Parts: sequence; structure tokens; C-alpha cells
Amino acid sequence: MDKKQTKLEIMRHSTSHLMATAILSLHPQVKFGVGPTIANGFYYDLDLKENLTPLDLLKIEKRMRQLVKQHIIFKKNVLSIEQAMLLFKKLKQPYKIKLLQAIKKEGTTRINPAKEKSKKNSSIIKNKPNQVTIYQTGDFIDLCRGPHVESIKEIGVFKLTKIAGAYWRGNEKNKMLQRIYGIAFNTQAELDEYLKQQKEAEQRDHVKLGRELDLFSINPDFGQGLPLWHPNGAILRQIMENFILTEYQKRGYKLVRTPHLANINIFRTSGHLGFYREHMYAPIKVENEEYIIKPMNCPGHIKIYQTHLHSYRDLPIRYTELGTVYRYEKSGTLHGLVRVRGFTQDDAHIFCTPQQLHHELVEVIKLTKFILQSFGFQKKNFEVVLSLRDPANKKKYLGNDEIWQLAETALAKALKSQGWSYQEEIGEAAFYGPKIDILVKDALGRQWQISTLQVDFNLSERFDITYIDNQGKKQRPIMLHRALLGSLERFTGLLIEHYAGAFPLWLSPVQIYLAAVGEKHHRFTQQLAQEFIDNGFRCQINNLNETISHKVRDAEKQKIPYILVIGDKEMNGRYLNIRQRREKKTTKLTKKQFIDKMKEQIAKKK
Repeated sequence: MDKKQTKLEIMRHSTSHLMATAILSLHPQVKFGVGPTIANGFYYDLDLKENLTPLDLLKIEKRMRQLVKQHIIFKKNVLSIEQAMLLFKKLKQPYKIKLLQAIKKEGTTRINPAKEKSKKNSSIIKNKPNQVTIYQTGDFIDLCRGPHVESIKEIGVFKLTKIAGAYWRGNEKNKMLQRIYGIAFNTQAELDEYLKQQKEAEQRDHVKLGRELDLFSINPDFGQGLPLWHPNGAILRQIMENFILTEYQKRGYKLVRTPHLANINIFRTSGHLGFYREHMYAPIKVENEEYIIKPMNCPGHIKIYQTHLHSYRDLPIRYTELGTVYRYEKSGTLHGLVRVRGFTQDDAHIFCTPQQLHHELVEVIKLTKFILQSFGFQKKNFEVVLSLRDPANKKKYLGNDEIWQLAETALAKALKSQGWSYQEEIGEAAFYGPKIDILVKDALGRQWQISTLQVDFNLSERFDITYIDNQGKKQRPIMLHRALLGSLERFTGLLIEHYAGAFPLWLSPVQIYLAAVGEKHHRFTQQLAQEFIDNGFRCQINNLNETISHKVRDAEKQKIPYILVIGDKEMNGRYLNIRQRREKKTTKLTKKQFIDKMKEQIAKKK
């Protein structure tokens, strides 16, 4: 484990060994995979003949608590790879032998096949040449870098949470193992708070709410990872699209459109075929040419730029597109709207001169802040990551040292000029340039990676795009790639969970729910709804032969912001009785007062 691991993370990793010790005592024939820490806990992968059940988790947890009462220490030993292989062969642990073989071949290896985003969660063996460390707790012996707590008694409170399937080394061609997840904290109060938050997260789950609010579905008959937008979801998405495109065009972006399919050679020129092939779908043969479903929009925007000869006076040129792209994702990684195979980006590409670069970067950062705050996310909850090239592995990237230095410096300078703090991540840049990633926290404090801004000096060169400078000479423009909401699908999933489906008025697919008390009120209800529609509001009428309490409950389940019950008083009087979402009391307003209030709330995006 990383030297910078906190005491809590060390304790969590030690708890994974405690769990393995308990499993070994209950299932002596178990074959162990890997058992790293993850956010808030740990897991261990197991090869067992019997399929574990939730009842087994309780048995393992009980055994863990029994072991904690014993004074079992973590014993560390250093062995040569050959000695370790003999040891794990004797213990009949084939997966540990496979890891040792990988270590011997590569020198060092990351043991965690899940490739967790946080590198500090990866168990890495890195010792003297031909040496590895092992740890023993009771009868359990593991190949592990450590460190660990001194004794099992130092382990805090824990709970085993679920069983899942996981391919060995994350490769679907390998055997499916059983993975047991657990959580661990220093105190019971911290664990209870986490479980409370998880329960809230389950209630906010966008897949669950998407079904309940009739927003979207994913049908395996149609295709995994390909969302189908229902009327309410399509309205929500249209509202988002209209808002961002209006704001982009106010700031000088020109709207463009590009096809879903392109000649494969365009991605050969861009470098995607060489550097991004594993995320692309197989080519389609059309007559004597090969076409491919696009994974990126940038080559199309470049070709639009190239249809005209450009002067320095024309720059900057800003193209924007809600472009749908398709990328190969393994079926095991797909989840609702947040991990899909086909998604739409609020994509934009800016072509500018070197003198304009800083201004354009700053304006994109300002626009990002405005857009995210409009959707209800505050800058204090932003985390900014500057992803840089790995200088030790330059073969992964296009371009030379000079242009990478220029691009990385430009991004850092723009962030600093706006007072934005950031952290650097080496090796996380795109293959054609460094990038800024902005993560936001939702209502539960969970982070989501959303906005991306990249500086690219490489594609201008590869596509030979130019402009004429003030001396009449051809120059290469700098190209900026930016997506402020990232994927509209992923961002919608975030919004659903952030607001628990109770969207602010301006985003709500239905804003006003009108419930007629009886048949004699139907006509007035219809006329009133039409007046609201004419004022730009989205309405739903319930004229069914149901009780008012049933109709109100229906509106509450749909999380509609305003409920209007229409009876004799409303039909014959001056005032409307308005119930706001989550409130039991009603408010009396005239029709004009209500319309004005609605318009003000929508304009201010309250």
C-alpha cells in the first residue's frame, strides 16, 4: 500500500485480511484472489465451489468478531519470488502464484485488477529485485505489500455488505470469482452514519427513480447501455439542451451537426484508431470503404473548419454540437445513465491563435462555473484536477515535449488566474493533450466527474489545419476541446440523484398538476390548464373518477412542484388554492399572482 495511506485505510486493508482469515476457517478449500481497500471499505475475491448467500455473510462476520477477541498479530516476512511460489503452491493458492509470475515478468505489478481511480487504493508490491512481502494472520497467508495494524484487536467496527461477481484480473475471458464487499470505520457512530447515507443513496438511485418517474428505461432487447428516453425524460433533456445551447450561442458558439457514422480513415488520421481502438466498435463495410460509429465529434468539427480558408481575423472560431458518440464498454461496467455505450456530449471545439489561448481558457472556465451553478452546484463543492502527461511513458501520447509543456502551462495559468485551486494527476491526460476535469459534489457529498477542458496542439498538425496570420503566412491554430456537462446521460443521472427526483421548477417535466374535484369542474380545469400552457408552463390534468386524496398522492409520487385542486370555490371565486411540493398547507393566490410567481422562479432558476 502507498506510504501516504491513512491509519483508517491501513485498518480497512487489515480488515480485508481478517475477513479472509475468517473465510479460510469456514471454507478451508477457498482459493483467494485479491483483497484491496476501496472507498469506505474493502473487498476480497474468492474462488469457491459453493455460491455464497447473505446468510454466509452473517456467518463470516460472526467468525470475524470471534477472531477480533483473540490476540492475533500480523506477521510480516520477506521472501524471494521462488520461495513465495513454493509456499503458495503448498497452500494450494493458484491465483497468488499467477500474481507472482506477473511480478517476476514485469518487475512490479499492481495487484488490484479493478483499477480503482485512486492509485492509493492499489496494493503494489515493490521491493528489492526478486523479493516480495507476505503477511500472516492466524492460518491465512497473503501476498501483500502492507502495511497493516499490529494486531487484529486494533481493527475498528465493520460490516460485510454484499456479494458480487468479478472476473479474475477484470478480464471477462477469465474465470468469474465471488467478491465479498465490506465497510470499516473507527467508531460505530461513523458506521451508522455511513449506512444511513447509503440508505438515502438507495432512495435517490437514478435507475429506481427513473422507473418510478417514467423518465427512461434500458431494454436488453434494444441493447445494453442504450437508454430509451420516455416522454418525461425527453422533456427534461430538452429543457437542459435548450438552456445550454442558448447560453453557448450567446457567447459566440456556432451550432454544427455531424453524422453518427464516418469513414474509418478520419480516425486513423486523428490517432484514435491507434490510441483509442479498444473503445471503438468494429468497422462496417460499405461498398469498398470501411465506416465506423464515431467515438468522438472532433474530426467532424475539424472538417467543417477546413471547408473555408481562415484569416487570423476570423479566430477564435467556436463550434458546438450536442453530438452523440458510441464507445465500447464491458457489460459488467454498465449502469443506468451513468455508464452507457451511446451518449450525447455538449461538445465544443475552439480554434484560436496562441495570443487568444489564455482568454479562451479563462472564458470556458467562467462559463463552466455559470452552467454548473445554474443546475444547482456551487463552486465550493467543485474539485479540479489537472491531468498531465506521464513523462516516463511518452509513447502513450501524440506530440513532442515542447507542445506538451505549452499546453500544460496554459491550463495551469488559466486556473490560477481565476483563483481555482487544483490537484495534478500525472499520466491521466488524453493521448492528444492535457486536460482539466471538474468534479462536483451532490446532495450526499458524493463526487461526480463532469466538465472537461483540453488543450490540443496535435490534431491541428495531423489534419494540417491552418489560418493566415497578419503577415500573410500560414499558421496552425490551437484547438480546445470542451464539454461542460460531459455526457448528458451521466449528468441527468447526477441531477436525478442530487434532487432525489424532485427537480427545481425550471427543470421539472411537469410543473403544475391540476386535479378536478368532479365532472362539473372538468371544463374549467381544462381551460385553466390551457392558459398555463399558453404562458409556457408544463401541465398535467387528472380528470379521472378518483378521490382528491388519491389524486394528490399521485402528484406527490410524481414529485410535481405545484398541485391545484379545482372545485366550486376555485371555479367560481377569484383565488386558486395552491399546494407546493412537500407542503401540506395550501396558499391562496389569484391566477395572475400564481403565474407571476412561477415566471419569477423559473427566471431565477430557484
